[in-house]
Amino acid sequence: MGDYSLLITVAAILILSFSALFTVKQQTVAVIERFGKFVAIRNAGLRVKIPIVDRIVGRISMRILQLDVLVETKTKDDVFVKLKVSVQYKVVKGRERDAFYKLDNPEIQITSYVFDVVRAVVPKMKLDYVFEKKDDIALAVKGELNEAMVNYGYDIIKALVTDIDPDEEVKSAMNRINAAERKKVAAQFEGDAERIFIVEKAKAEAESKRLQGKGIADQRREIARGLEESVEVLNTVGINSQEASALIVVTQHYDTLQSIGSETGTNLILLPNTPQAGSDMLNNMVASFTASNQIGEAIKKGDTEKKKNKRITSNPNDEKTNN
Repeated sequence: MGDYSLLITVAAILILSFSALFTVKQQTVAVIERFGKFVAIRNAGLRVKIPIVDRIVGRISMRILQLDVLVETKTKDDVFVKLKVSVQYKVVKGRERDAFYKLDNPEIQITSYVFDVVRAVVPKMKLDYVFEKKDDIALAVKGELNEAMVNYGYDIIKALVTDIDPDEEVKSAMNRINAAERKKVAAQFEGDAERIFIVEKAKAEAESKRLQGKGIADQRREIARGLEESVEVLNTVGINSQEASALIVVTQHYDTLQSIGSETGTNLILLPNTPQAGSDMLNNMVASFTASNQIGEAIKKGDTEKKKNKRITSNPNDEKTNN
């Protein structure tokens, strides 16, 4: 009987010894009460408490925690919008007792403050401004929460507005506006590109015509110089200018016929193509030039007479003085 009592005593001592030891995980603290009254905060590691007398009433995480709050409110331009606010917070070291005893549920308290701040700030903004100033909304939430939660032993690390979700009809309207704006910009770019293309094409055509005209003028100038030299050469052998011109025209006439004949598949025919045709063409050209010169001289003479009569009419006093 004595041995049995000894075994019970030893077992009780061992049980009490093991119940006196406990461990606390990293980034966690344990709250100890004695007969219902707060005694101490135990940090991470192997810890000791008085069996039966001391009791672990809770454990508090010292890590940074995150709470996502979804708030629906109305903007200044009467658009209902949902904002997702993410709040990162932690228990202040040394204020674990306040964090455990002063607040029954810190998440509910934080959610209430987030609702209050968002519904006070967002209704003062238009929808576009809400998107632009979401950081200001987050700062307002953080400032309000810090001021309130520090009394409960909590520190607000950061507040983020992670999502802004307007009503579906509003989003559809915004997408249509954005698409129309992009189409407008694209049309402007296309119009500018087409205008530049047309202008550059016109410049290129103008330059081409200018160079083509210059080439034709140079060609005719060289032909005239060649004809002049040919006439001078023929004059040295006793052929007058008219005969030399007729000879040159006939020669060019037959040179043309020869070049046409050398090309295969040509459909060009010169009519008439006799030697007399060259002489007739020369005579016609000479007659045309003569008539043109006569008309030009007559026009110049008429213009001179008109100017003279106009001076006499406009200055009658001068004319009388001269007389």
